[in-house]
Amino acid sequence: MGEQPQFDLTGKVALVTGAARGLGRAIALALAQAGADVALGLRDVNSGSSLARDIEAMGRRALPLQMDVTYLEQIFRAVDDVVAHFGRLDILVNNAGGGFNNLAEDVPEEEFDQTLALNLKGTFFASQAAGRGMMRQMGGCIINMSSQAGFVALPTESVYCASKAAIAQLTKCLAIEWGKYNIRVNAVAPTFIHTPGTEQALADPAFRAETIERIAALHRIGEPSEVAGAVVFLASPAASLISGHTIVIDGGWTAR
Repeated sequence: MGEQPQFDLTGKVALVTGAARGLGRAIALALAQAGADVALGLRDVNSGSSLARDIEAMGRRALPLQMDVTYLEQIFRAVDDVVAHFGRLDILVNNAGGGFNNLAEDVPEEEFDQTLALNLKGTFFASQAAGRGMMRQMGGCIINMSSQAGFVALPTESVYCASKAAIAQLTKCLAIEWGKYNIRVNAVAPTFIHTPGTEQALADPAFRAETIERIAALHRIGEPSEVAGAVVFLASPAASLISGHTIVIDGGWTAR
């Protein structure tokens, strides 16, 4: 019998950006449950105390960090602090992101710039900062947050869709460049998930019904744990031959 796949992350150190709530929180907890120590990249470092306690209650180490990914100095300082505190960085999850709802003809320059700074520029430079250290240790794993919006057109979200499509392509480029250092780079692309960020939109009965209908196979809104599970898989040795790939977690939306 051949070697069996391993999903355990014991001894690994992960950094999750945008970790305070929603998908980031779920991903941080799932990585800790799988055995990793977790650094928490936070737009406001004071927002991570309860999450840190939850991780430490599992017997893992946690490190809240000030890390607004729209500020490059905070990105590089946070990555340096992870390595100084834990001695290494094995897993980076680029979860921080966001956007605006606006018709394309009405999008102001400020919204355009903010969306790309948060979703694309922040992801690139966090990957660069982590990747340099992973090159020195000859190994690591980067997981980016794309979206089904990078694969289908969503009205009023043209800039967000473009930024998430760029993440899928960036993932491929980094995987090819950094594979020689044994660094794997992948992405996940979720559909609408029950999080604080989608709560207001999904509270509209008409929008919710249309969204569930478009999730063509399973016809339900996703849960954060269903995205976190894919992240743990991609971070684990079980995914050791997967790089440059985006897993679309959309309940069948893009299959139609």
